[in-house]
Amino acid sequence: MSIKILVTGANGQLGKTIEELYSDKQNGLDFVFVSKAELDITKVEELKRFFNNNNFDYCINCAAYTNVEQSEKTPEIAFEVNAKGVKNLAEVCKEKRIILIHISTDYVFDGKKNEVYTIEDTPNPINEYGKSKLLGENFVHEILDEYFIIRTSWLYSKVYGKNFYRSILEKAKTEKVFSVTVEQIGCPTDTVNLSKYIIIQLIKTKNGNFGIHHFCDRVPMTWYDFAKQILQENKIDNNINLVKVNKYRTFAKRPKRSVLLEKLN
Repeated sequence: MSIKILVTGANGQLGKTIEELYSDKQNGLDFVFVSKAELDITKVEELKRFFNNNNFDYCINCAAYTNVEQSEKTPEIAFEVNAKGVKNLAEVCKEKRIILIHISTDYVFDGKKNEVYTIEDTPNPINEYGKSKLLGENFVHEILDEYFIIRTSWLYSKVYGKNFYRSILEKAKTEKVFSVTVEQIGCPTDTVNLSKYIIIQLIKTKNGNFGIHHFCDRVPMTWYDFAKQILQENKIDNNINLVKVNKYRTFAKRPKRSVLLEKLN
């Protein structure tokens, strides 16, 4: 019997990566991918109707409001999706006995720790986006017994979405000199690697170690280091003058060091 998996927020970079890698129904996995237009997690009745008409073993929640800057200006939007929407989804998953895999963020931490963050560390978000994601985590923890909260960091796809990786490549097409901050340190994480972790390490092995997990690619670096790596990887580093800067103009406060300790089980 195949494992039935729902992916919400499927138009985002992670959802699209999972679809590209695993949507062919091989290896006993049967996916349904839904965008916000097809299933809005903030609408309770819509959620109930959808889940009453479909049966799933797992739900991978990629639906999120990720605009960190705008979250400071209109936090109610971030909380509507990242907290209330997640609460709605958790309640439906409990009723239908579905294992929820919820994607969270390093931004639940304040970035003041000089060492890596583990799952034992107490969250202390310093911006509205991080606060909304932490509240979503809390709802999952309070409502469900069988769930995975996966905190990841600096997520990017080389193919899909708006992210730092793709922005650097676009910038390199028109600018030969640009600056990137060294003020923040984290672990850029490829959506391909996170997708494989979710599908192979959690679902295919039927992992029963429920709770909070940290997953990120293993090399800590600054945004400047990451930009340099991107240019080198695409063999255009000789054409660009990359300038280090200490300051990063941002409306939202951001953790200066948010390196997560990866936990594989």
